[in-house]
Amino acid sequence: MNTDQFFAKEDTSDDSLFYEIPRLVTHIDDNACMVLKGFYRSLLKDGDSVLDLMSSWVSHLPEDINYSKVSAQGMNKVELEANPQLTDFIVQNLNINQVLSYGDEEFDLCTIAVSVQYLTSPVRVFEEIARILKPNGKCCVSFSNRMFPTKAILAWRMSSNEDHCNLVKKYFKMTDKYGDVKVVRLVEENIHYDPLFAVIGITN
Repeated sequence: MNTDQFFAKEDTSDDSLFYEIPRLVTHIDDNACMVLKGFYRSLLKDGDSVLDLMSSWVSHLPEDINYSKVSAQGMNKVELEANPQLTDFIVQNLNINQVLSYGDEEFDLCTIAVSVQYLTSPVRVFEEIARILKPNGKCCVSFSNRMFPTKAILAWRMSSNEDHCNLVKKYFKMTDKYGDVKVVRLVEENIHYDPLFAVIGITN
């Protein structure tokens, strides 16, 4: 499979058209939302700054942390305006422009929740994440088995949950900017709940 096929999407129209209509829903079940919030809490401390990439109207961040700021990037202005945890946001398509409008070493934690499967230039995005994270900053990429299939890349659509974990881990490793990368299985697959996985990279 060549690179073009690897990142191919069924729907090749402009992503901004697909995300034009606000979707004020969560894309994982209530249990996964609760588990993700608890996991974020384990990565955070008072005073931390957070960048929520590919965000929407909910960031899953615990409310009992005193953040210095919570910035976000997303595709729908209405969704971002409805997110009560954000101090600021930008509307940006990371598949067109991967350069983030933030300074070097500005954030303690970057999150990408249930959206990494839509990136067509992931390594470039992960390089930018490393740039804006402080030394020993963390990037947490979480995902389930749900997706918008027409907008997910072919490599994601045709592979298993285990493959997804390995793929995201590879994105981190290909940048050479993260010293430690680990996979955490937060909710195992079962008939009652959505599975949930996280891949965490820590900057050099």
